[in-house]
Amino acid sequence: MITKDDAKKVIDLLSTKYIDVPELKFNSDYQLLVAVILSAQCTDKRVNIVTAELFKRYDTAEKMAKISQSELERYIFSCGFYKNKAKNIIAMSKTLVGNYGGQVPEDFETLQSLPGVGRKTANVVTSVAFHKPAIAVDTHVFRVSNRIGLVSADNPYDTEMQLRALIDINDWSRTHHYLIYLGRDVCKAGKADCQNCILKDVCEKHL
Repeated sequence: MITKDDAKKVIDLLSTKYIDVPELKFNSDYQLLVAVILSAQCTDKRVNIVTAELFKRYDTAEKMAKISQSELERYIFSCGFYKNKAKNIIAMSKTLVGNYGGQVPEDFETLQSLPGVGRKTANVVTSVAFHKPAIAVDTHVFRVSNRIGLVSADNPYDTEMQLRALIDINDWSRTHHYLIYLGRDVCKAGKADCQNCILKDVCEKHL
């Protein structure tokens, strides 16, 4: 069974490779929240292209709350699942305007109650916007952390809880990012490129 020291070795190894990597671009907590919602089943690169145009006109909750769904769909079409994302972003924006003065709430449970905001999105915003320790489990984190032996879990929630128990709280946020980058780079869903993976000597698949 993997130990905390083993997990620290994995994180430190990943930190040597995934230093300068693409990230979502935003200028406010609200823009980050919109970008994270758009990023589901979509690359950060594509989201950044879309939001570069979207935020020229609709950069606040107040402005987004007034957009029609059909107009928003035209902006975010290339992000995939655009109808559902548009519906959620507009509903989320109206909720922020009506209940929170247009500001993104810092409380985790309140964040999670917003339309279109699940646990993963709430964790990302908690970590990136509010600089609090959090581990967001998306499809990459779920797949990679189970595949390399950091956890043994059947669902994202258990994966998050096991990672939180295994990893020092000060490393939670960066671990989330490292596992995503590893999943996009070599530990892909179809077939992992193990020979070109920085973890090939410590990954459970090779022990």
